[in-house]
Amino acid sequence: MTSAAAVLDLPGHAPALPLITVRDLRVAYGEHVVLDGVDLDLRPGETVALLGSSGSGKSTLMRSLTGFAPVTRGTVRVAGHDVTHLPRGGLRALRSDVGQVFQQFHLIPRLSVLTNVLTGALHEAGAVNLVGGFSRAHRVRAMALLDRVGIAHKAKEPARSLSGGQQQRVAIARALMQQPRVILADEPVASLDPRLAGSVLRLLRQIATEDGIPVLVSLHVLPLALEHADRVVGLRHGRVLVDAPAAQADPAALAALYAGEDEHDDHDL
Repeated sequence: MTSAAAVLDLPGHAPALPLITVRDLRVAYGEHVVLDGVDLDLRPGETVALLGSSGSGKSTLMRSLTGFAPVTRGTVRVAGHDVTHLPRGGLRALRSDVGQVFQQFHLIPRLSVLTNVLTGALHEAGAVNLVGGFSRAHRVRAMALLDRVGIAHKAKEPARSLSGGQQQRVAIARALMQQPRVILADEPVASLDPRLAGSVLRLLRQIATEDGIPVLVSLHVLPLALEHADRVVGLRHGRVLVDAPAAQADPAALAALYAGEDEHDDHDL
């Protein structure tokens, strides 16, 4: 099967237009500037690793893409939404187009794995369906997604009974359930051991490639970023210091992202 992203990269085809475009982004809270002059593009099928030490602005950049951080200056466009000038009611539409994966999973422990995945369809099904039951079409889609992430056999088990790696796969299936146009993954493997972390990142990259969905993944561990991302973007003190294909990233520039960190910090270079 040829992915949407692959088709756009064939000779004779125009390059894919970015689904995320950030220009000259500044985010400030009073006198405290968190991001300053940030530019970023993400195209269909790309997996981009966002790097930087604590306080570099990674989380704020993620939040700015979904309207959770105030844009002081610049423009942010995500999946056709002008985040800086959203119309009334536009925030809900924006967030329905953005699948999010978090470090802490944010599953409902007592509910079944299947029901947790189904909650990803609430934006289209409505709250009444959470009480009265989701449609058969929703359930079929949720089971197909669980099969895709490799845990369909756990569908009836409570989410709390799963391992951390399995719970993150449920969270990814839930994000896909909302049929997102982009995926933001904020430290999705920080609580997993290296083997499980690699498998989760491989899954996210596979989704990006096969579905043409750009994935922006915030990471602390540099080797994981270089192995599992197409491109790396590095922030330091709110500015972009690195933006390069993972295979061509300058080691000295990457090291500069973490210069001055405490030697006991948990970032792995």
